[in-house]
Amino acid sequence: MVTARVAVHQMLVCVRFECRACILQHWSINLLRASMSSLAQDQRLHPSCRDKTTVSSDSSDTCELAKQPFQGLKLASHAVLEKVKERGRLKCSKCGGSRMFFCYTCCSLLGVSQQEIPLIKLPVKIDIIKHPKETDGKSTAIHAKILAPSDVTIYTYPCIPDYEKDKVVLVFPGPGSVSVHDMIQCLHDMTDSGSHDSSDEPCVKRLKSEEDQGATHMAESPESGTPDEAKGSESRVFPLQRVVFIDSTWNQTNKISTDERLQDLLRVELKTRKTCFWRSQKGKPDTYLSTIEAIYYFLKDFHELCLTQEYNGEYDNLLFFYSYLHSVINKAKTDARKC
Repeated sequence: MVTARVAVHQMLVCVRFECRACILQHWSINLLRASMSSLAQDQRLHPSCRDKTTVSSDSSDTCELAKQPFQGLKLASHAVLEKVKERGRLKCSKCGGSRMFFCYTCCSLLGVSQQEIPLIKLPVKIDIIKHPKETDGKSTAIHAKILAPSDVTIYTYPCIPDYEKDKVVLVFPGPGSVSVHDMIQCLHDMTDSGSHDSSDEPCVKRLKSEEDQGATHMAESPESGTPDEAKGSESRVFPLQRVVFIDSTWNQTNKISTDERLQDLLRVELKTRKTCFWRSQKGKPDTYLSTIEAIYYFLKDFHELCLTQEYNGEYDNLLFFYSYLHSVINKAKTDARKC
């Protein structure tokens, strides 16, 4: 009888121990989430993709919600981020905020040097118009600014620069929006006509003309002709100088997208792709991309379709922070389910 009581007591102790371990594990996961909440919670989705029936034929461009959605990308090692995570959050010397990896308020790195993370050169300048009511820490736009500081600028609405309409496009869906493939020809048409058609009719899709092909050859061979001629040819083939993205929730985009300063810009809509975002928004399709995803996919299309060059991972590291946060947060969710 005594032996049975002892056995029962031991079982109860084991159960209590396992429960405590489970609680501690949940506490650790919640602590990790809290420490990264400024980066990982309530991520805004970029409205550059709508839920349409047309799906990209290239399966590698569709980020499926799988165990390793970033497999195959040429990403820098995340070892430096692992070290920073182990040390925990740091205090920003400029604003005093508690941050991890970088300060999203001051756009500066914390606990890691610029030499330890990838630095990316982009083929065009990127402007991001951020909604004023959104918290900086909830945006992936900062990822682009940290990783490509010389080519990315973030503005807070209503601050919007004056744009040259024949050299700038807005990545946003809607009537009159065109694909990345047709974007360059539309800009050429706008430049040649000297005015932008304000109607909702999109630019006529055209095959690449022999004139454009010849100009492309000249741009790829700068040794032919004088430097001024080469520069002129390059400007003719690639009139695009800047790309604008809106950084906000879908419900907040209307105020910015309808601003009169953006009305004359050619609108570009990305092909349908699935987001890898770790927290889906209720009622929103998985074709709504985060801001950093929208920037990445646009540049990848631009590289292949407009520059007509083979893509070799030139912009993969734009997802450097995003892919790491994705893996950490999904691991925490998996551990929580096991417990």
